[in-house]
Amino acid sequence: MGINLLRTIRRGAVALTAMAAIGLAGAAQAEMLDVEKDELKFGFIKLTDMAPLAVAYEKGYFEDEGLFVTLEPQANWKVLLDRVITGELDGAHMLAGQPLAATIGFGTEAHIITPFSMDLNGNGITVSNEVWAEMKKHIPLQADGKPVHPIKADYLKPVVEKYRNEGKPFNMGMVFPVSTHNYELRYWLAAGGLHPGYYSGENITGQIQADVLLSVTPPPQMPATLEAGTIYGYCVGEPWNQQAVFKGIGVPVITDYEIWKDNPEKVFGITAEFAEKYPNTTLALTKALIRAAQWLDENDNANRPEAVEILSRSEYVGADAEVIANSMTGTFEYEKGDKREVPDFNVFFRYFATYPYYSDAVWYLSQMRRWGQITEGKSDAWYDEVAKKVYRPDIYLKAARMLVDEELVKEADFPWETDGYRPPQTEFIDGITFDGRKPNDYLKKFPIGLKGAEIVNGNSVVGG
Repeated sequence: MGINLLRTIRRGAVALTAMAAIGLAGAAQAEMLDVEKDELKFGFIKLTDMAPLAVAYEKGYFEDEGLFVTLEPQANWKVLLDRVITGELDGAHMLAGQPLAATIGFGTEAHIITPFSMDLNGNGITVSNEVWAEMKKHIPLQADGKPVHPIKADYLKPVVEKYRNEGKPFNMGMVFPVSTHNYELRYWLAAGGLHPGYYSGENITGQIQADVLLSVTPPPQMPATLEAGTIYGYCVGEPWNQQAVFKGIGVPVITDYEIWKDNPEKVFGITAEFAEKYPNTTLALTKALIRAAQWLDENDNANRPEAVEILSRSEYVGADAEVIANSMTGTFEYEKGDKREVPDFNVFFRYFATYPYYSDAVWYLSQMRRWGQITEGKSDAWYDEVAKKVYRPDIYLKAARMLVDEELVKEADFPWETDGYRPPQTEFIDGITFDGRKPNDYLKKFPIGLKGAEIVNGNSVVGG
């Protein structure tokens, strides 16, 4: 009885605050959802793209919705996912591939959904100073002596071959087997003629037939692992590429924006059971995250300096503000001193960034199939079915409509008429067009990768 009374008092106080903030004229439209669960714990990994969670907390957007949220950093992506599945966490900042992989049973099986896409872009690929010195010999230069971008893996290929001839395996790090980083690194390598390796039902190393051996390293540990010489490069989110520049131990050679322009990155994940049991709570947290994403991008990123200060705090990313600002404020530093304008390196709201597109899910599933995590061929209808089971734009648009009615966001900021599929996308580093409605046709276009009925048997690819 005491707990219920406390919650009633809290909700009343928050409702009064919300009404005061919106003004009496809009107060009638700002009726709060009757959330089923108001005390929540969300997990995150120490990366700049957890920003919507930090902003929703710091700006009071969660409390505006009657939610009392605790944010808790997690040791790694596996721990984070497992704790959402067990209910120790109510939801979390997730790799886009995690809800999909869990739902289809690759790794820990559980039905995870996402009503909210957290950002676009935000990753990079960094190599050691020694590898960069070798790569640079092959890269054309601009008139000012700086490398021509984007830097393709074609220029890494002779370095990998040199290491192979010296009997040294070429090791690179990525953050998790179903991470965006794994698929982006693989995409970049394969586009340059380097095989990143296959998975199979019996061998989940992902190193079958590999020219470059990829392994898992948690994001904050990437720079130290590179410095130790355990790996020669890595793909990770910020601020851990810029950290390599600041420490003088490596050179970011390409961003994911240059691999696939405006690619979807993290998502906010909850169990399907949570969404079914607490539908109003799910809507409320989605509303708060939409508002946070809008704040991060509004007025041409005018709030980014404040976001950098928030993220630099130890309870969030805990890196130097200068390091975080290097990518969060519209620039990206490659080789030391080679700072270039990349205004869309981190996108949180514009370009409909927060809408959970089915086609985004299909792209990740296509890469799982390409590299053998999905061991057998699937129909186009299967990809569509899985995407719709995991990505929930219905929840997203319902939350968005409430915010529009409350005059907190604009009608034009949301793709109301979409069927959930983006138009065919062409801006990939290899020039191959992706149509989310035709994943099998897409896979046939790649010279490296599984397609059709092909399977990995031992160390060979068979079928077709």
